[in-house]
Amino acid sequence: MDEFRSAEVEGLAPLLAAFDVAAEEGHITRASDLLGIPQSSLSRRLKTLEKTLGFQLSQPVGRRVALTSAGRELHELTSRLVKELDNAVGLVRSNADPEGGLVRFGFPLTLGPISVPSLLAEFHEAAPRVRLNLVQAHGESLAQMVRDGRLDLAVMIPAPEDLPTTLLGHQQILLHVGTGHRLAARDCVDLAELVDETFIASPPTYHLRMLLDSCCMQTGFEPRVAFEITEFETIRALVSRGLGIALLPVAEVDHPDLVAVPVTGVRDRTIALAVGNYRLTPAVIRLRDHLIARATALLGSP
Repeated sequence: MDEFRSAEVEGLAPLLAAFDVAAEEGHITRASDLLGIPQSSLSRRLKTLEKTLGFQLSQPVGRRVALTSAGRELHELTSRLVKELDNAVGLVRSNADPEGGLVRFGFPLTLGPISVPSLLAEFHEAAPRVRLNLVQAHGESLAQMVRDGRLDLAVMIPAPEDLPTTLLGHQQILLHVGTGHRLAARDCVDLAELVDETFIASPPTYHLRMLLDSCCMQTGFEPRVAFEITEFETIRALVSRGLGIALLPVAEVDHPDLVAVPVTGVRDRTIALAVGNYRLTPAVIRLRDHLIARATALLGSP
């Protein structure tokens, strides 16, 4: 009986790994892409897992994965175990080949296309056998992916309080206006002067929007936001067309129709490197040390 149970558990491991990705993504196509297998193979693994366990885990809704109550319970109970197994295998593999390995690295939407790619290009030249899985997202999404083990490292703006972090630098937030705006020729602007302006900003859940709202409220007014959008380059495009103003970090590419003006009353944001609360592989340590050593040249002095 014990031998049967051991064999059954051993056979469940790859099936649970496939189920975990499908449950996380909620979509067969995205999950199969992440796993690097055909959609038909993923579907067969899910069906095999259901047959082995003896109960239904999901209901087909096109290409989407709609979990049953039993499927949700199984995912909640096994997800962490699957990730710990994945981390353990990755650690052993990296220890066996310290010059190679995989690093899952995330960085925020307000960095790139120059600073982070430049750092990664330098790293790749020094460690060509280390593979990088890159994710670009807003702050809280990156933090959650580090917490649950989907990312090994992430540059965060600002640093999360519940994760180990290393300060890399600071990000100055400037007033962005079109070249024809009344404040375009100023050397500096006080935040209180913007009380009657129309703002273009990111959604309320983004830290940069929270910073805008809190700084304006401390100054004594609520910002009038006419446009909300997640993409910072689109915000800059709207500002350049005279549809409003924005508080943003300096762009890494040239925008001839925009002017960035220092503004008092707005705090700089910290740039930090966050790591997960688990043992780091040699490849992860190598990228972490590279980013810490080189980041000040591109991101500013801490």
